[in-house]
Amino acid sequence: MAFTHARGKHRRPPRIQRRSAHAVGIASLAAAGVVGSIATPATALTGQEAPATGQAADEISSKEAGTGHDTALTRAVGFGDSIAATVSDQAQAQKAAAVQAKAEKEAKRKAAAEKAKREREAREKAARAAERAKLNAFTAPLDDPSVSTPYQSSGGLWSSGSHTGIDFEADEGTEVQSVAAGEVVEAGSDGSFGNNVVIKHRDGTYTQYGHLSSISVSAGQSVTSGQKIALSGSTGNTTGPHLHFEARNGPDYGSDMDPIAYLSKHGVDV
Repeated sequence: MAFTHARGKHRRPPRIQRRSAHAVGIASLAAAGVVGSIATPATALTGQEAPATGQAADEISSKEAGTGHDTALTRAVGFGDSIAATVSDQAQAQKAAAVQAKAEKEAKRKAAAEKAKREREAREKAARAAERAKLNAFTAPLDDPSVSTPYQSSGGLWSSGSHTGIDFEADEGTEVQSVAAGEVVEAGSDGSFGNNVVIKHRDGTYTQYGHLSSISVSAGQSVTSGQKIALSGSTGNTTGPHLHFEARNGPDYGSDMDPIAYLSKHGVDV
């Protein structure tokens, strides 16, 4: 016996009918909001209607991208850019701070160097001034000098008939010092002056120290103001220990001038 398909509602509907029914079902689900929720969550969240076909979804996505619609990816990229900008700003700030710190350190170093230089120059200047003052300074030939015989005193004790210098009271062995800086031009025995020293000074004048018991310098030696040159005594033509002191315009005997006036001119009172 041959089998035949039954006719009626159990027969598979034609292809056109199936497509129509499928479209109707989708339309019903879309109306209920089911398809939109399942197919495109992003669309459901924004309240837009779900696309019915893949082509429509692509068109909507393209439209969203073109209009600058904010998506999760857009927000993530924007947040990343913000972090990168912040890190870059911090790096630039740190770099600028390092440059400024280096500049400040260099400025302090230069300031300290300049200060040290000024202080060194000031010390050198003060030392030069002190040296010049010492070279130009005058002092008495003895500490606490006291004149016993004045200048140009007359009498038979002096071959010229008068005293060509002054005598200072001094015990044997009293320290004698140069009255100013200069060069020793004579140091040794000289007749009636006994042991004596003659010094030429920077201003071209000369001083003589006579009747010495001992001499501490030699001819050609440079001396400073107040430097020890000898010890007082009673050598040569003398009646006892003392210091004979002369101021001269030249190195030779007879060029004498008033020793008191000479010392006073240079700020020394005796």
